Amino acid sequence: MPVSNKKRPYRILVVDDEDRMRRFIRLNLEYDGFEVVEASNGREALERVRDSLPDLVLLDVMMPDRDGFEVLETLREISDVPVIMLTARGSEEDIVRGLELGADDYVTKPFSTRELVSRIKAVLRRFEAVRGSLHGVVEVDDRLKIDFDRREVWVDGKLVKLRPTEYRLLYHLVQNAGWVMTYEQLLSRVWGYEYRDEYHYVRLYINYLRQKIEEDPSHPKYILTERGVGYRFVDFRRQQEQQKKAAAADGDVSETRQADA
Repeated sequence: MPVSNKKRPYRILVVDDEDRMRRFIRLNLEYDGFEVVEASNGREALERVRDSLPDLVLLDVMMPDRDGFEVLETLREISDVPVIMLTARGSEEDIVRGLELGADDYVTKPFSTRELVSRIKAVLRRFEAVRGSLHGVVEVDDRLKIDFDRREVWVDGKLVKLRPTEYRLLYHLVQNAGWVMTYEQLLSRVWGYEYRDEYHYVRLYINYLRQKIEEDPSHPKYILTERGVGYRFVDFRRQQEQQKKAAAADGDVSETRQADA
């Protein structure tokens, strides 16, 4: 399969009800090489998180209808994407509330673009250090490769076409490889928090995915069922580490035998 060494820009979702502020942030972030997606209210923000899969969210607190705290509370039910709160209020109570709800950082308006970009890069570094990053080509094994920059899936060297919902489902499973994703988590993250009771959606699309990526869908080795709970993507990272350690150990043994001989 063709592999690109070029890493796609980080995608930042800017949520603010003021057009002028969104435009100001967009221009400055794009100048620094980021890709920018916009939302003008809480409902749009949750839709963009689901559909655009941003790497980080800049979330304004002071918005009509649903303020940033309400949006953050709902967002944390469906995603662990890093969030930086933007607000004209800088009281300690607001900062503590945002952090307790799951915000990763807090920037008070007015702010310099240098400070904002610095905060964004710092949060992204922390997040990647803990969770890893789904950028570039992920080689699950010799058979399955996923290019998260191009949103392409390759099986046995052939490009497999996934529908948007199938791709989002695979994205979240692979992002949490080795961990069980419950029905509720998958429904909230892939379809939206209002679909949390529609378990049959998950079963149906898991079946679609298995038909496309598994060698034997009736005996899957990538997407594993946790009966009554949800699904788990095989922990390929741990398997790769174990294989490397085993190979290194075999090399040490071989060198020792040669030395003894």
